[in-house]
This record gives sequence, structure tokens and C-alpha cells, in this order.
Amino acid sequence: MLTKTALKTLFELWKEGGFSVVFWDGEEVCYGTVNPAFKIIFHREPKLSDVKEDIILTLGEAYVKGIIDFVGPLDNVIATMFKNSNDKAKADFKLQALARQLKEVDESVESLNIHKHYDLGNDFFSLWLDKTMSYSCAYFRTDEDTLYQAQIQKIDHSLKKLNLKENEKLLDIGCGWGWLAIRAAQQYKVHATGITLSKEQYEGACARVRDLGLEDLVDIRLENYMDLNPKQEQFDKIVSIGMFEHVGKKYLPLYFAKVTELLKGNGTFLLHSIMGNFEAPTNAWMKTYIFPGGYVPTLRETMQLLPEFDFRVLHLESLRRHYAKTLDCWYDNFQQKLPEIEKMYDKQFIRMWRLYLTGCASAFRVGGIDVYQCLLTKGIDNKRPMTAEYMYK
Repeated sequence: MLTKTALKTLFELWKEGGFSVVFWDGEEVCYGTVNPAFKIIFHREPKLSDVKEDIILTLGEAYVKGIIDFVGPLDNVIATMFKNSNDKAKADFKLQALARQLKEVDESVESLNIHKHYDLGNDFFSLWLDKTMSYSCAYFRTDEDTLYQAQIQKIDHSLKKLNLKENEKLLDIGCGWGWLAIRAAQQYKVHATGITLSKEQYEGACARVRDLGLEDLVDIRLENYMDLNPKQEQFDKIVSIGMFEHVGKKYLPLYFAKVTELLKGNGTFLLHSIMGNFEAPTNAWMKTYIFPGGYVPTLRETMQLLPEFDFRVLHLESLRRHYAKTLDCWYDNFQQKLPEIEKMYDKQFIRMWRLYLTGCASAFRVGGIDVYQCLLTKGIDNKRPMTAEYMYK
């Protein structure tokens, strides 16, 4: 009874949109101000300690544990989540006070035994990523493009924006499995340095460089970007794809300060990052189970930092729909590889990743997040092409 009371109090905070909840005893309650767009089904009663102050964390954990399922398009769930995400709702719901009022004694908290996001290894990611092992937004020119084609197009599109010249020095901050650095060396004959903190990515990228005989042009390092010494090396161009989201709100200025130190005067920087529409903490479920320590900055707070480090905006492009399609492709691949994945991980892990992949796809389609490519110069560069036409040829 106490758990149901707590849940009802929590669900009443979502006033925008409409949905219904079928509790474990068969009672169905409608919430919101319009006809229900989806339904939450409870298969069993959760513990009171499973009901957190944050409704997104509560539902995410309950789904992974198999306590609930959603009936209806997940897009509708994510849309409702974004409509109702605000600090006032969280502040109004005082679950701890409610627990004390109801004299709840059990304060134990269950934690899921899951792996850290980037420690899952090449064997896992290679099952459902394309052969470039690109773990970031692809670029689809047509609906018929394969994921591999779209990832190559993303890399080529990014390199074109940088307007690379032979023998220039390129730095890729957060290079993943190294394909961008390799392709830059192959196509533009630049000297590319890729850095990563992942040992598995480092070993995979180094092996790929050796196999292609590109050791003279491509240098992959297992290193933190903050440890690069601008007195020893600087770069004509810098690119960072899908790494900015892991910097953390507190350290955003430090990130730009380091990039500007490493970039030569009038150099070009391409920042590719997920960004939100409004400043807000990362939702609690994602922060707890998928990207601990991650923070999705907004375009607004990113732009306001740029003048402090003499960065000038040349071009800004949204790839929001491209990321939704990328995630759909990843999910389809994930589902096709379930027999192999089930041998590696348990059902809770699989449900968690299903929710992560499909939920993120929905968030890009109907929620409050976007992904931008921001092309910047350090200082004024009057030698660049007058228009952006060269990027799309």
C-alpha cells in the first residue's frame, strides 16, 4: 500500500500529456490532461526503496528489472518525459519526507550489477556497430544508406569541413577505433594523431594502422587530452566527435582552454557533440547506468564560452534526425545479435541496453536533445572559402 501511494504521488507530477498505469493488483489509473498516449504495466509490486525521487530513474530501473513494461510507442513515453522534466516537479516530490511520514523502516537500496559503459570490450561493440566501429552519429544521405555507408559519409563530411591540406597536423580528441584519423591520412596525406582513454580502442586502432601500413602518418596514443603539451606540439586542425559529452559541466571551460592551447593561430576546430535545449542535469537513469559522470551541455552554454577562448563560429549543423536513425540501426543490429549477446550478459543487461538504444532514438526524434557539428576557428581566418559549398560537394 505504501509503495502504491508513493508511486501515485510520483506519477501525479507528470501533468503534461496523458498516460495510464496498470498496477500489479489490476487497478488502472489515468494521469495527465489528455487521452493516454501510452500505458505502463506493472507485473509485480516493487519495493518502496525502488521508488526514487526521480521518476525517470524509477521507471528506467523498473523496466530493466522486468517490473514494468511500456505499451505504446516509446516515442510517446520520451515525449512525455521531456514535457514534464523540470526542477520544480523534482523539488515538489519529497519522497524521503513521505517515507518518514509513513514510518517506512527499510532503507536498503538495491543496485544493479552492470558493467561500465566503455569497459564492455571490442567483442561486444563489434557485434552491433558497423565495421568502422564508429560509436557516434552517422550521416545518411538517403534512407537506403547502410550504417557503414552512413558512418563513412559522417567521417568524410567531417573531414571536408576541416578543409585539410597535405602535411598538416590533425588531432582527433577521443579517436575511438581510429577510422577518422586513418581516413584523413589516406585521403589528405595529413599527419594524424588520435588519442583515447580506452585500452581496447587503442589496441584496435593501432592494429588497424599497422595492417594498413600507415605508421608514418597516423599516431594512436593511449593518453588524456589534458596531458598533451602545447609547448612540444601544436596542430593545424583539431576534431572531437562524441567526446565533449563526457567532459562534465564544471570542466567545459577547461576543455576549450586546452583545445585553444593545442591549436595553431587561425587553426580550425570541429566540435561534434550531443547538446540539449535547456540546461539540466543528465537524467538520473542515464547517469547511473549508462554514462556515469556524463553531462549534455546546451548549445547556448557552449556558444557563450567560445569568445573567452577566441573561437569564431564558421558553420553550425544539426544532425538530430541522423542520430535517431543511427540508433535505430544499432538497435536492429543489437536485436539480430541477441543469441551471441545472451551468452555474454544477463537479461537485465539486455533490457537495459534495449531501453538505452530505443530511448535515445526517441529522445532525438521527439525530445529535447540534438547533436551539432560546430566548425570553429581560433581567431579570424580570412583564407577559408567564402561559402560552405565546399563541404557538400
